[in-house]
Amino acid sequence: MVLVLGATCLFCSAILGGAYVLTKEPIEAAAAEKTNRAIAQVLPAFETASDRQFVEALGKDFPYYEAKNGEALAGYAIESTVVGFGGNLTLMVGITPDRVVYNTSVLSHSETPGLGAKCTSDTKFVSQWQGFDPSVKKLFVKKDGGDVDAITASTITSRAYAQAVENALVAFDMLKAPDATSGATKPVEEGGQSNE
Repeated sequence: MVLVLGATCLFCSAILGGAYVLTKEPIEAAAAEKTNRAIAQVLPAFETASDRQFVEALGKDFPYYEAKNGEALAGYAIESTVVGFGGNLTLMVGITPDRVVYNTSVLSHSETPGLGAKCTSDTKFVSQWQGFDPSVKKLFVKKDGGDVDAITASTITSRAYAQAVENALVAFDMLKAPDATSGATKPVEEGGQSNE
């Protein structure tokens, strides 16, 4: 009985290991393609983008990508994760050198279908982030005295979205700070992961 059970476990482990090896590269390629599409969506046209790097802000590491046209900076695409109504909400936030939010894109979320999940499809909500200038507009939902139109019946998700954008702006400020080249940023190690 022990031999049969051991052989069964070994066989199942071999199948799972084989499936992992076969699917690892396609999954990584799909994730990289999703990230590249998000970068292209949140920034103006650019020629090159850096590999994934990290900047420390608010006590955690924010993944970011630096986009350039030749030597000129086109902007930064910064990943920002906050807790929404249903769980983590992760955005890619594109910020131009003049500290204007060019656009945003939802990378992942756990929000309620038909309510908070509208953060990916509600045209009025999504379009207001294009060209959002935090020096002119307040980065709070209107219910809290800001200039952000909340998703109907999803104030918590809307607040979380605004907070994710605000956190990305703080990370951007760290990148633009004079000490940003003296340890505030660091390139990602091979196989490295975010601390978020």
